[in-house]
Amino acid sequence: MVLGKVKTLAVYFDYLNDNNVPVYSGGDSVSGRVVIEVAGEVRVKTLNITARGVAKVRWTESRNAGANTAYTQNYTEEVEYLNHSDTLIGEERDEDSPEEALTVLNTGLHEFAFSFLLPQMPLATSFEGKHGSVRYWVRAELHRPWLLPVRVKKEFTVFEHIDINTPLLLAPQAGTKDKTLCCWFCASGPISLSAKIERKGYTPGESLQIFAEVENCSSRVVVPKAALCQTQTYFAKGKARQLQQQVAALRGDTLPQGKSQSWDGKLLHIPPVSPSILDCPLIRVEYSLMVYVDIPGGLNLSLSLPLVIGTIPLHAFTSRTSSISSYCCTVSWPERPEAPPSYSDLAVTEEQRRGCLERCEGSEVNQEGQGTLQAYITEFRFQPPPLYSEVDPNPEPSCGGQETRPLTLSLRTTLTCSEQTGNYTYR
Repeated sequence: MVLGKVKTLAVYFDYLNDNNVPVYSGGDSVSGRVVIEVAGEVRVKTLNITARGVAKVRWTESRNAGANTAYTQNYTEEVEYLNHSDTLIGEERDEDSPEEALTVLNTGLHEFAFSFLLPQMPLATSFEGKHGSVRYWVRAELHRPWLLPVRVKKEFTVFEHIDINTPLLLAPQAGTKDKTLCCWFCASGPISLSAKIERKGYTPGESLQIFAEVENCSSRVVVPKAALCQTQTYFAKGKARQLQQQVAALRGDTLPQGKSQSWDGKLLHIPPVSPSILDCPLIRVEYSLMVYVDIPGGLNLSLSLPLVIGTIPLHAFTSRTSSISSYCCTVSWPERPEAPPSYSDLAVTEEQRRGCLERCEGSEVNQEGQGTLQAYITEFRFQPPPLYSEVDPNPEPSCGGQETRPLTLSLRTTLTCSEQTGNYTYR
């Protein structure tokens, strides 16, 4: 741009992403510099910058007021998200001083830094649509005496981040529909459609895995298809205007009469699209996966699964959890659990038990009788678990003429030692 002795006036941002595009979100600091290139001496009154963020919608509709009268109704609304101004060169004019202070710029490049904070609040994501837009920009104006001002405008992008690593956006989405085709009084068989995706939230660049089942019992040849649809809704003066468009699509194989077709994870790539806009009062951008059966000569059988396009991609750990959750939804679990194994399956044979006891009896026995205790405990361990109540198979001799009573075992067994005899017993 060349105007007088000002050769260049440009705005540059400091924070750039990998694509060399300035991207920010609510609460971030936006910094940059205004670069002026002049030839010769240039007297400057002021150099101002203004940062703005505005969501705006506009459309028209035709109305009839009578037989020969028609008019156009305009629908316009605007919401401001950012308004910041700053002066980089010059000062406010002093009323006592009749002359304005001027700054002289010599030949060469001159840089003037600026910075400001975005509001600490949810901001609408930058968007360009047919009937509206959300735009953020910085405008620089150079004012000189007796000359027209020089202006330059540079836009930057704002994303209201949507994290898809939340339970709501990780939940699988599924649906089922069927339809019966009719021709006058003759009805053919039904067409059934069921579809499922692993989760609700995705980011641009990912691929949707579509699991679907189509059964054609009608008399027509049909084609299963799928499409990623974007729905733009604009609001103004209590009215709404909606626009829907396809951003990606795929096609299945032709399905003859009486045949079925399955999609086991058919991939649909998500192109670079705007994230979902869900919090702006004027513009709403939503996405859905439309799985449908194209029926020649009839209305299509359609199934819509809602989607959210976010900005924060899926984490590795969350991806594994989501896959497990999706798998569990497809597994057919038994209605009743299997019964536990019986005690007889865990019992040790008599030959194994006696062989262990012989090894324990042949070991050295100390004075305190530890060998006898070890043999007794070993014998107890190699017995199958006892029933709740049974007669002791090895009763001790009756003492004092008392009769031998049945030994009752409960689930809680206690090991005791008699001080008189030194024998250990379980009760």
